[in-house]
Amino acid sequence: MINIEQLLTQNTIEAVKALYDAEPEASLVAVQKTRPEIQGDYTIVMFPLLRISKKNPVQTAEDIGQWIINNVEIAEKFDVIKGFLNITLKADYWKGFFTGALREENYGIVPTKDVAPVVVEYSSPNTNKPLHLGHIRNNLLGFAVSNIIAANGYPTIKVNLVNDRGIHICKSMLAWQKFGNGETPESSGMKGDHLIGKYYVRFDKEYKLEVAKLIEQGMDEDEAKESAPLMQEARAMLRKWENNDSEVRSLWEKMNSWVYAGFDITYNRMGVSFDKIYYESETYLLGKDLVLKGLEEGKLVQKDDSSVWADLTNQGLDEKILLRSDGTSVYMTQDLGTANLRYKDYMPQKMVYVVGNEQNYHFDVLARVLKMLGKEWADTVYHLSYGMVELPHGKMKSREGTVVDADDLMDGMYDTAKQMSEELGKVKEGDEGADALYNMVSLGALKYFILKVDPKKKMLFNPEESIDFNGNTGPFIQYTYARIRSLLRKAADQNKRVEMNGDEDFSSLHSAEMDILKALHEYPGVIKNAGDNLSPAMIANYAYDLAKAFNSFYQEVSVLKEDDENKTALRLSLALMTGKVIKSAMGLLGIEVPERM
Repeated sequence: MINIEQLLTQNTIEAVKALYDAEPEASLVAVQKTRPEIQGDYTIVMFPLLRISKKNPVQTAEDIGQWIINNVEIAEKFDVIKGFLNITLKADYWKGFFTGALREENYGIVPTKDVAPVVVEYSSPNTNKPLHLGHIRNNLLGFAVSNIIAANGYPTIKVNLVNDRGIHICKSMLAWQKFGNGETPESSGMKGDHLIGKYYVRFDKEYKLEVAKLIEQGMDEDEAKESAPLMQEARAMLRKWENNDSEVRSLWEKMNSWVYAGFDITYNRMGVSFDKIYYESETYLLGKDLVLKGLEEGKLVQKDDSSVWADLTNQGLDEKILLRSDGTSVYMTQDLGTANLRYKDYMPQKMVYVVGNEQNYHFDVLARVLKMLGKEWADTVYHLSYGMVELPHGKMKSREGTVVDADDLMDGMYDTAKQMSEELGKVKEGDEGADALYNMVSLGALKYFILKVDPKKKMLFNPEESIDFNGNTGPFIQYTYARIRSLLRKAADQNKRVEMNGDEDFSSLHSAEMDILKALHEYPGVIKNAGDNLSPAMIANYAYDLAKAFNSFYQEVSVLKEDDENKTALRLSLALMTGKVIKSAMGLLGIEVPERM
């Protein structure tokens, strides 16, 4: 399909060359959609070209507009308003575009190219607690970004790095040993991740009591924290784990298996998945060899206490420790090793890390140290940084009262969707398929509300606002899709022709029909821009604009009561195509749309 903006940009450059004997930079040519209240399809801004034309804006626009009409086959007419040249495309162009788009099974989606893949890492949970609200934004972003990259034709590998080792894991294990009385997910009726999280909280509670007692006995706070028996035992357990103690490893494997089973339930409910799962317990030592080799080659420095550092001061940063004085690794070391392993596994053209903006510095340093170590692929590291997500105070508190976990939030969303759907008469209690619809609406509301916000921005998630059936929400778009499906079922019942036969007239379309046609035309470009910017928000807000355009069309234009069979077929085809594109766009976001509502 023709990219009109690119075509008109090139046409304008050619016009300036022909008219004024000078070739402008493409950056001087601004092509944009014409505002709805103005006649035309695309607008070209003249002001940056005036120093070349040496004419006033209106004269320049008249010159270039006439040249385009004379030389560009798809341009029908032009209109000049001050320094803006508005181009109207021929009806035959729109007819050809729409007829071709209807035939495409996956309109807007680029077939997979034979190129190196893009690896996207997201989720990265700890096995000492359930997934929480922050993980929801992380998972939804990672999954949607992966879909959008794939829709642009790039093979995509979705990966998860599970943080399954370390002192925090040992805290849960130790607390379960001491206070668990053999409790299991089966005996307690709790999901495994919630059960383990319970003992992580229990450790913290008991540890604070020990610290307080030691302080009462005269220790200062730092010494008390170091000397508390529980912390000493947790560190001893970690040393045993690192030395492959069979008893500790057996307990670790059992408790982690409970957590993974719990995670799987949450991931499945959330609708996200992974192609490959890495485990920190299997990768945390890999970076040490890279660091020691870098030290041997003189790329890193060793201090008097034997610790190893990367000196980034000549790049405007500080020194970064990579190995402690006792030879143990830090998180940066682990990420160096995992990145190296991942590059060997997939030879990707880009490695996208979906991680909160509090880690901006970490990933900047990661790429720089990889480059310092001679990894030519260091520039493939890309940090998709996102802002924090918060809830209005007091809404949907977690069972622990501190962090809102993902399961609690999704349960609350389901209840809100059920209540609002029944109050609005969208569904009656007991209707067949009501439960599936409540799930679809609640998850659609959650996902859309989070994904419509630019990833870089901090956001406030309001559950009730997200399930509003009016406004920029998932349920509004889902309801629009259901309305389209209902319209098409009624058309079938009335034996209305949906397929166009070529006799349809595109020269006198209603403005509401033209708005839908133009919106559908934009979809491939929106997918490309969303991929270039790794921004699901572009897809989300496009889907909303398309749904709004359809609802205006539905109110303003007669469809089933139209006497002209060709007009009815065209309008039903517009509805059909709009439904296909809404379903496609929402699918990229990981959101399902209902056939009925």
